[in-house]
Amino acid sequence: MTKWIPEAIEYSGKWIDIIKQSDLPESNVAEWVIEESVSNFREHFNAGWLEYRKSATIAGQWAATEWSGKWAVFQDVMGRKYIDFLGWYGLMSHGWSHPEVVEAVQAQLLCNPMPSQELIDPLRWALAKLLSEITPGDLKYSFFAASWTEATEGAIKLAKMHTKKNAFIVGVNAFHGKTMGALSMIGKAAYREPVGQLYGGPVYHVPFGDAGAVEEQLDICEKLGIGVAAVMFEPIQWEAGAIVPPDDFWPRIRSATKKHNTLLIADEVQTGLGRTGKLFWVDHWGVTPDIMTLGKSLGWGVMPISAFTATEEVWQSMMYPNPFIHTTTTWGGALACSAAIAAIHVLLRDDFPRLAHEKWEYMMERLQKFVTEYPQIYESITGKWLLIGQHFVSSDIGYQVASGLFKRGVLVAGTLNNAKTIRIEPPIVISYEEIDIGLNMLEETLQEVAKSL
Repeated sequence: MTKWIPEAIEYSGKWIDIIKQSDLPESNVAEWVIEESVSNFREHFNAGWLEYRKSATIAGQWAATEWSGKWAVFQDVMGRKYIDFLGWYGLMSHGWSHPEVVEAVQAQLLCNPMPSQELIDPLRWALAKLLSEITPGDLKYSFFAASWTEATEGAIKLAKMHTKKNAFIVGVNAFHGKTMGALSMIGKAAYREPVGQLYGGPVYHVPFGDAGAVEEQLDICEKLGIGVAAVMFEPIQWEAGAIVPPDDFWPRIRSATKKHNTLLIADEVQTGLGRTGKLFWVDHWGVTPDIMTLGKSLGWGVMPISAFTATEEVWQSMMYPNPFIHTTTTWGGALACSAAIAAIHVLLRDDFPRLAHEKWEYMMERLQKFVTEYPQIYESITGKWLLIGQHFVSSDIGYQVASGLFKRGVLVAGTLNNAKTIRIEPPIVISYEEIDIGLNMLEETLQEVAKSL
């Protein structure tokens, strides 16, 4: 099929004009944006996603297409406003378009948006120092990428290089990303089976939260002469439904990995940076992993950035004999690092861990009442702090609740493609008034669903 350059120039120019608009576009332009976006999604990305992006299809005649936002409220291209109870899956801890983070990125954009990497540009190293100051224990060195899965890949690679071992122990129902190495660590058949052969080294999946199973698997591997490079877990299995492990889990697996000379990797991509009432989830138990992965809220929804950070001892494999053993062309870009530096500044100055803890307590008091009042709808509520999982008796009921909330102007979502568990993961900056409105809308929705049963 012939592709014409003039048409591409005209089409890209039209979008540039739209991008430059600070106000909502006129209604006919907004309607074109929606129609074109849905068509492009279907024809040039993934038609199957439209089956799961149900929020976009229940907004009336015109699908919901995001336009702008501030703090915990955003509006679509038609001007309809929504309270964000989803927080973009953990990215939006600072809320939509936090002015201090945006300002830092804008300033860096005008100065130098992308350093050459041939010289020693300052921001990625400043961010690395910041992480060394706020992460647990003696974690010291960091590498920056863009996504959760890249951070996982780096952590896997580093663990193998340092230990000269190949095996990993991870959790059933774990989620660590979808590239090939990270996918090998996932504990979900739906994502593993279609791909076929994954990572070549042995990966052992054990029940999440069962420290005894980890200890037993390490013992078995040692008896069989199988070298385990690392044990890796999420502090809370968020994509599995906000599953919280027993209080002794992390201290016990830390002790077991030290006993077997195995590294411990904490995947703090969802839980890190204030959302769990501490800077990091492992801080609740005073546990220091050998490697930690970070992401999502590190760029606070302004720029994509992730990281894996490790102790000086473990990091030696990244420095010698080949300091270029792990690089990418755009790693640690100046715009992403400026966003992260500004975000960490605001996080620490405004004490986001305290805010997250207080707002969780405020929300949970009412949410637990809903569980008691609507046993035909709820199974339970799990999670800690502003990582809350509402478990419904079926996926159909979960979808009814999610869609009912969206029609009332509150955005939530399931865990991956499962509506049986609906997450509540709002920006930490959400106001108590917005929390009340969201919970009031949830109560209205529950009443409506209960009448239909």
